[in-house]
Amino acid sequence: MTTQASQNNSSTIRRAAVIGSGVMGAGIAAHLANAGMRVTLLDIVPHSLTAEEERQGLTLSDAKVRNRLANAAIAKMGKSQPAQLYDPAWSSRITPGNLTDHLELLGEADWIVEAVVERLDIKCDVLAKVEAARRLGSIVSTNTSGLSAASMAEGRSKEFRQHFAVTHFFNPPRYMKLVEIVPTEDTTSEVIQLLTEVCEKRLGKGVVLAKDTPNFIANRIGTYGMLVTLEDTLAFGLTVEETDALTGPAMGRPKTATLRMLDLVGLDTLLHVVDNVRERSSDPAEQKVFARPPLLEKLAASGRLGEKTGAGFYRKVKGKGGSEIESLKLDTLEYGPKRSVNSPVIDASKAAKGAAAKVKALLRTDPQDRYAKFAWSTIKKTLLYAAAQVGVIADSISDIDRAMRWGFNWELGPFELWDAIGLRKSVQQMQKEGDAIPEWVAAWLAAGHESFYKVEGTERVYAASGAYKREVEEADSVSLTALKAAGKTVLSTSGASLIDIGDDVVLLEFHSPNNAIGGDILSAIRQSTEEVSLNWRGLVIANEGRNFCVGANLMLLLMEAQSGEWDEVEDIIRFFQSSMLGLKWLDRPVVAAPHRMTLGGGVEACLPADRIIYSPETYFGLVETGVGLIPAGGGCKEAAAMAAERAFIANGGKPGGDLQPHLNALFETIALAKSSTSGYEVRRLGLMRPQDKVIMRQEARIAEAKRAVLELDRAGYSPPAEERIRVAGREGRAVLKVAVQAMQLSGHISEHDALIAGKLGSVLAGGDIQPGAEVSEQYLLDLECEAFLSLCGERKTQERMSHMLATGKPLRN
Repeated sequence: MTTQASQNNSSTIRRAAVIGSGVMGAGIAAHLANAGMRVTLLDIVPHSLTAEEERQGLTLSDAKVRNRLANAAIAKMGKSQPAQLYDPAWSSRITPGNLTDHLELLGEADWIVEAVVERLDIKCDVLAKVEAARRLGSIVSTNTSGLSAASMAEGRSKEFRQHFAVTHFFNPPRYMKLVEIVPTEDTTSEVIQLLTEVCEKRLGKGVVLAKDTPNFIANRIGTYGMLVTLEDTLAFGLTVEETDALTGPAMGRPKTATLRMLDLVGLDTLLHVVDNVRERSSDPAEQKVFARPPLLEKLAASGRLGEKTGAGFYRKVKGKGGSEIESLKLDTLEYGPKRSVNSPVIDASKAAKGAAAKVKALLRTDPQDRYAKFAWSTIKKTLLYAAAQVGVIADSISDIDRAMRWGFNWELGPFELWDAIGLRKSVQQMQKEGDAIPEWVAAWLAAGHESFYKVEGTERVYAASGAYKREVEEADSVSLTALKAAGKTVLSTSGASLIDIGDDVVLLEFHSPNNAIGGDILSAIRQSTEEVSLNWRGLVIANEGRNFCVGANLMLLLMEAQSGEWDEVEDIIRFFQSSMLGLKWLDRPVVAAPHRMTLGGGVEACLPADRIIYSPETYFGLVETGVGLIPAGGGCKEAAAMAAERAFIANGGKPGGDLQPHLNALFETIALAKSSTSGYEVRRLGLMRPQDKVIMRQEARIAEAKRAVLELDRAGYSPPAEERIRVAGREGRAVLKVAVQAMQLSGHISEHDALIAGKLGSVLAGGDIQPGAEVSEQYLLDLECEAFLSLCGERKTQERMSHMLATGKPLRN
């Protein structure tokens, strides 16, 4: 049978409807709007007036009242933290309504997402209304964390069931990568394919296909892991702090670890998930595993549900020096000061590089250590449980691993972790301890295999039905890890590598600590430009680190400044500037593809590129004033060039034009150390150029950057000539100086802030020069360097640098 969905692709999903404007419904609606869809957001009609509505003389029949819930949700989107929308203005893409007056609007939607409360009876009732109003062929999905898809589809027509599935978004929908798609027996393959394509290509998500079992994949294994961790915490007599010290980064998991994560999720939410698995399971052993932990029941009964009630395993209290965090004492259920945890085992894990090495250090530094025994116990149980679920919750170990990485932010999924600690050796230890090994794992080892995964060429394969199967990569993605494993590294230093990504294009990858730019990265840039000029069609600058680049090596600069080594500081700045010019003037195309934190020097490493391909989650900004400095790696020079170019365009493409408004906007962005909250917001900050763009899928940015390099090369690339930049001169500098003085007089900035802003304004305006004069790039770089050096010598700037290094937060002095 050919369905309407089989004739569609993701681009045909233009209009969507979301039912339910709570946390998840509003978040999903916002992200659909992020993807450019027009969205109708519906909720129930309120049964009573608020006090404010009564004061306004409104009645229950007024549209403002009837649409109150959806209106309130949309109003919050532009103010939410973290932000739900890439651009607050995009809330205009969402139309509010209610399920009584506007049900017929569902007939206009290509995709309807039901996101009401997690109660089967309510969801079934809403879906019956949806069926009566929807257009034949439209897709309907439910957002649920674990209710049965089949149960929700009961009583609906065959055509409805064919177009119905679960799309389980993780919270918050904008930021969490995972979407679990759970079909019913009737859902057509075309609908599954279309939902997968929409979620991946339009929404930038990672999709796994889950079976219709309680809590699907990620919540099933994640909840089990939390339960056994809590069980072992009590069995080994650990404190709350000890458990979290061992089950966070030491295990390749987020800093929130286990008990802090439970506080964030809510203890009542975990109990609900536990009940759902137990009540829907027919296996007595699993029912026992998912019994309610007495400790959680006691805490819930006393109203201690975690962060939502102000207390759980931790609580925040006001002390003499401000807010303090206290932790729960598990023997008395009273709170006391939070204590630090130190141990040779934990220290060894911290010192190790990478999740695999950290876990091995945790388990092997001293296997008889109490902490190591606890870690082994919790890891072992989770691995065995995950293996027992293969074929139950998902057919693919790859999907299980991806679900845990994308949904719980584990660095390694359970089977990847098993490989990391040594599959055969760990199974032998489990057998020695009397644990039952799932039959398929035992058979896999008996067949002579030593790992669940391995790399063949540039592709990763995984264990599947007794043989290795090629892992399907996300569409349009490039794995630098796989390329390096396949020997595609062209050159490498301690801070960066040049990697062959195919089609005679190479990629420069930063991999210093935090990807901070120091001499090692600058040397790699120099070597790379020489290599690319001789042997390659072009260069991509990108990496797979947590962040693209957090800036320059501040520690090195501070040490040299405090030592009074001014020649060394100047050499560092000149080396940085000349390296960036080398990128800009390279006779091959250069495309940068930043992601997440791209700050200070990271921005300056992107601006010389011919194009920048932004991830939607790119936090981009020249933030040097926050540490008492100004951009000096070409950032000010490039900002001055942007202002001149915008004045030229505003003047109809003719020489001249008023520089001041464009200069003012960029001065404000840099002086206030503004950074974008998304790749799309870079344009609003004035740091995006006409040739730059944002793509929705972060994983596709390297492939897109490579395409841009090849496009520029095919068009007959020639490097930009050295620019002559028109500057505002002394008059423009005076305008900026007046603005700075006004800010200082009004108390908005300190005296030192004013000093920094004054130097920044002077550089951006081109210094004491005739208004409208055209200057060389080197002239502006010299001004940058001079201002930077003078600020480095200021005691208050050195205090700001030191404070940032110590706390990660800016100091206002």
